[in-house]
Amino acid sequence: PHQDPLDRADFNAVEYINTLFPTEQSLANIDEVVNKIRLKIRRLDDNIRTVVRGQTNVGQDGRQALEEAQKAIQQLFGKIKDIKDKAEKSEQMVKEITRDIKQLDHAKRHLTTSITTLNHLHMLAGGVDSLEAMTRRRQYGEVANLLQGVMNVLEHFHKYMGIPQIRQLSERVKAAQTELGQQILADFEEAFPSQGTKRPGGPSNVLRDACLVANILDPRIKQEIIKKFIKQHLSEYLVLFQENQDVAWLDKIDRRYAWIKRQLVDYEEKYGRMFPREWCMAERIAVEFCHVTRTELAKIMRTRAKEIEVKLLLFAIQRTTNFEGFLAKRFSGCTLTDGSQKKLESPPPSTNPFLEDEPTPETEELATEKGDLDQPKKPKAPDNPFHGIVSKCFEPHLYVYIESQDKNLGELIDRFVADFKAQGPPKPNTDEGGAVLPSCADLFVYYKKCMVQCSQLSTGEPMIALTTIFQKYLREYAWKILSGNLPKTTTSSGGLTISSLLKEKEGSEAAKFTLEELCLICGILSTAEYCLATTQQLEEKLKEKVDVSLIERINLTGEMDTFSTVISSSIQLLVQDLDAACDPALTAMSKMQWQNVEHVGDQSPYVTSVILHIKQNVPIIRDNLASTRKYFTQFCIKFANSFIPKFITHLFKCKPISMVGAEQLLLDTHSLKMVLLDLPSIGSQVVRKAPASYTKIVVKGMTRAEMILKVVMAPHEPLVVFVDNYIKLLTDCNTETFQKILDMKGLKRSEQSSMLELLRQRLPAPPSGAESSSSLSLTAPTPEQESSRIRKLEKLIKKRL
Repeated sequence: PHQDPLDRADFNAVEYINTLFPTEQSLANIDEVVNKIRLKIRRLDDNIRTVVRGQTNVGQDGRQALEEAQKAIQQLFGKIKDIKDKAEKSEQMVKEITRDIKQLDHAKRHLTTSITTLNHLHMLAGGVDSLEAMTRRRQYGEVANLLQGVMNVLEHFHKYMGIPQIRQLSERVKAAQTELGQQILADFEEAFPSQGTKRPGGPSNVLRDACLVANILDPRIKQEIIKKFIKQHLSEYLVLFQENQDVAWLDKIDRRYAWIKRQLVDYEEKYGRMFPREWCMAERIAVEFCHVTRTELAKIMRTRAKEIEVKLLLFAIQRTTNFEGFLAKRFSGCTLTDGSQKKLESPPPSTNPFLEDEPTPETEELATEKGDLDQPKKPKAPDNPFHGIVSKCFEPHLYVYIESQDKNLGELIDRFVADFKAQGPPKPNTDEGGAVLPSCADLFVYYKKCMVQCSQLSTGEPMIALTTIFQKYLREYAWKILSGNLPKTTTSSGGLTISSLLKEKEGSEAAKFTLEELCLICGILSTAEYCLATTQQLEEKLKEKVDVSLIERINLTGEMDTFSTVISSSIQLLVQDLDAACDPALTAMSKMQWQNVEHVGDQSPYVTSVILHIKQNVPIIRDNLASTRKYFTQFCIKFANSFIPKFITHLFKCKPISMVGAEQLLLDTHSLKMVLLDLPSIGSQVVRKAPASYTKIVVKGMTRAEMILKVVMAPHEPLVVFVDNYIKLLTDCNTETFQKILDMKGLKRSEQSSMLELLRQRLPAPPSGAESSSSLSLTAPTPEQESSRIRKLEKLIKKRL
């Protein structure tokens, strides 16, 4: 930056001259100053000239630099080409040097391969000769080791099978394998004939070595040996437990499982060392026994289906599941992956907490471990690979169990109804809050027991059938125990009847519920709420228990809706009872001579009556709904939505009314407003803040009543001021409400017509769309409400502008 003022962007010539000549005396030096400025101008011209001349040489320098760069690039390209040529020459030289070395490497590799192949050929030829000789002498122990080596060596000659000698050796190996397989099968048939008894001498070392050879041969040889041995081992079982034998029926099913346990012990003692451990022969015997048993039991149960009883069926299933648990402890289930268990699908894992409580005998027998109590226990079916391997045969006959549960649940519901009638409604208990009915807990405990028991029997269609039974008796419980015991009223359906309208007109005292009836309604409401939550949990647990393909068929939404209806009916009864108790007081308010009130005093008697009824009912309802606080809030909201419009309706009936009467009514309205705001905690030692949703309803409704009275109290002249005051105080202003206010003031029809006309003029015309939308509504004041909103919007825009 330069300090010369002539270089500044905001240079001002006048200020600069005044700086040079601050006084009149300084004008004497004007010639000297002019000369200095001229000298400065000349210097600037010289500097500009020098700079301009210097710029004329820039273009020449740039072109020269470009030419030099091009020359440098050409030189660089030349050097790169020379380097590339030298690299190619070097590569060619290296190839010539290493050509002889590569030929020697190839020769060495081919020579090594030839020597190795000749050694393998020598081993193969000698091995084949030895194999044939050992096979004839039944030296299976040596054959097992030699055969595996011969097979490994033969793999190296797969690409030489076009050579006749190699192909001949391969065919001799295959012939030896075939001969070995037939010879071993014949030895086993001789040792364990299909007919007759087992060989008294027991297994031999020859057969043990033969099994080792069978491991190397075609897998079909091994499977044939296993199949014949197991068939011969279970032949006695098929004879002892034929369909016509007495021990074959379900009541003696224990004998089947005792027989196989003895056979397994006998196998371990006699044949445990004959078969290789990886064959898992004991497990294969047990699995085949299970398949045979399942087939035989299914056959005999189809034949004697009429003889199957519930206790007998459950006994057989219990013993069978216990046996399956025994197999799970004894064996790993590795043989089930061979396809023998493909048809048995294990149920999906479950996290049902009901299994932790009240275990059934079946659960205790099948339980194998008791781990962390915080973790929900899962049913044993997914952990037991043998689950259902025998018990699956009982599934087609589980309808007997389902029918039994249907009958038991029907008797249980009838007992609940009889007990309720015998014991009567529960005694009022306001200390601990309204508790659920004991029968509700009994019902779900039984449901839990049935669900756990049935899930251990089957996770398929029987679970769906059981769910249908659950749905049936959940609805019956809701109808017979809950809805059927709700106190009856003239307006129990929730709507107004002719009798209730007549009572309201006559001002007669409505029949109130007794303390016991209020407690009963609250108890039924709490019970329905418990049933609703527990039914939802029941649905989730049923979906965890059932097969994945059947989950979509588990749906208890209809039953949950039924309990929701019971809850709504109970709340409606409580609201209706308190509302009916307040009706006589409101009727008395509308019949008072408000034009004769001379002074404003304390709250009117009808207000005291309303407050008395509220203080009598609400604490009882609150204490009995302590465990279901949200439904008490619903009760308060519904009562406010019912009482406040009714209060305003009776307010319009108070006509004519004087100024003092309107002031008294305003005082009464404020008192009721305070009581309603305090209604959720009225009469309680613990003061809680009322829910915001409830407070909003009370404030909005009672403020409207106060605004109506303030309009009534305002003088009706001048007319314009009165109409504007009405529009200002009532947001939902309309001609119908305005006419009711004029009736309360006692104005004549002739005066009202002019005021109504003025109101219509003061209210802006509704927009074009409002007329069509108002035709869809049943309420006439909609256009006025729309115009009021537009008027407010205009005021807001003007205020901001």
